[in-house]
Amino acid sequence: MSTPLPHPGRRAALQAVGTLLASGCASGLLPRPAAPPLRYTLGETPLEAQTRAAPGSAPPSQPRPSLVVAAPTAAPGFESTRMVYLLQPQVLQAYAYAEWAEPPARLLAPLLVRALQQTGAFVAVLQAPSAASGGLRLETELLRLQHEHTQRPSALRLTLRAVLIDTRTRQALATRVFDTRWPANTDSPAGGAAAAAAATQALLAELAAYVAAAAAAPAVPGAEGAARREP
Repeated sequence: MSTPLPHPGRRAALQAVGTLLASGCASGLLPRPAAPPLRYTLGETPLEAQTRAAPGSAPPSQPRPSLVVAAPTAAPGFESTRMVYLLQPQVLQAYAYAEWAEPPARLLAPLLVRALQQTGAFVAVLQAPSAASGGLRLETELLRLQHEHTQRPSALRLTLRAVLIDTRTRQALATRVFDTRWPANTDSPAGGAAAAAAATQALLAELAAYVAAAAAAPAVPGAEGAARREP
């Protein structure tokens, strides 16, 4: 005795139900895709915190130099978008679900240019590469940007080396290492990122004032110094 075939409409409905059940089972068996990492920036320099020209910078009657700012470089371990943290000295680790929106050296570039522009000590501040040339060139290297959990409260450590160069003589007019350690409100990546933004603003203000003063001072080849700031 033969079994009657289902009505075509009923057959289509049964097939649709079977497809839904199969897809539901498959989705239950497959691992869920990992959430994308949160991406952070170093913030922006607020207008109310504009850097002022340091004492000794060029007065209005004296011609102001132009400044070309080279793209910041980064020391090994800090070239990528990884957000670095330390649980013990000298051991760099990276957060799994948080990262910088761009490599930190690249994030620093426009903030550095803006801080230097706001000093008013330069007729122009140009970001390299630029078709225009300047009498002075500033080269910087990011030596350290890390969230340190080696003590409480945790803190963000930021270290930047700056070299001011006379492009005509190719001599270094001034060299300085800026180092700041800024407490984090929380031990999370978000707390580290907020501390990084605050540390960046403070360090760049100090750096810009130093460069403005060095640009106006008599050339002292090989002059070196170190600046350390803690809030």
